[in-house]
Amino acid sequence: MDEQALIQAAGEGELPAFNQLILSYQGMAYNLAYRILGNASAAEDATQDAFIKAYRNLNQYRGGSFKAWLLRIVTNVCYDQLRHIQRRPTNSLEDVAVDPEHASRLIDHAERPGDYALRQELGRIIQEGIEQLPAEQRMVIVLSDVEGLSYEEIAQVMDTSLGTVKSRLSRARSKLRDFLLQRQELLPARYRLKND
Repeated sequence: MDEQALIQAAGEGELPAFNQLILSYQGMAYNLAYRILGNASAAEDATQDAFIKAYRNLNQYRGGSFKAWLLRIVTNVCYDQLRHIQRRPTNSLEDVAVDPEHASRLIDHAERPGDYALRQELGRIIQEGIEQLPAEQRMVIVLSDVEGLSYEEIAQVMDTSLGTVKSRLSRARSKLRDFLLQRQELLPARYRLKND
């Protein structure tokens, strides 16, 4: 069944059709939420909430890119969580732990253990840098550089202009680069700038 047929069937109340859509997009939705929120449990909650909202509001989908429509819902749920966190900040031990389930999906079993450890460390540093960005910049860099969406899709997800997407992405990349340059000693040697 193609995506449009699944959307139509789900809109008519066929839960198995919507479940197929979930299977297609759950990884992307979770990864987006995880990168934005930086917490596995919060990302799981946001992903689940987003799929529930998508199902309840499927009648509001007006065609176009279903992926962009769905990721916009994920984005909005993440914004809601970030606003809630700002109003009621807490410290959680879960924030310190690395989510092994999330990381295990990225394991290349042909990769040497040392290379794996270096890649994990680099990923941790990059995620720390992403978490330092303002929410809008975090969102655009994750959608572009992690999820691989086009500028047009990002503009649709974020409900903003193409120019705004490009400027936010430029500022986000610049801030992330500066963050990494300030922490070169934490980067694996092959990612450090050489002083010639």
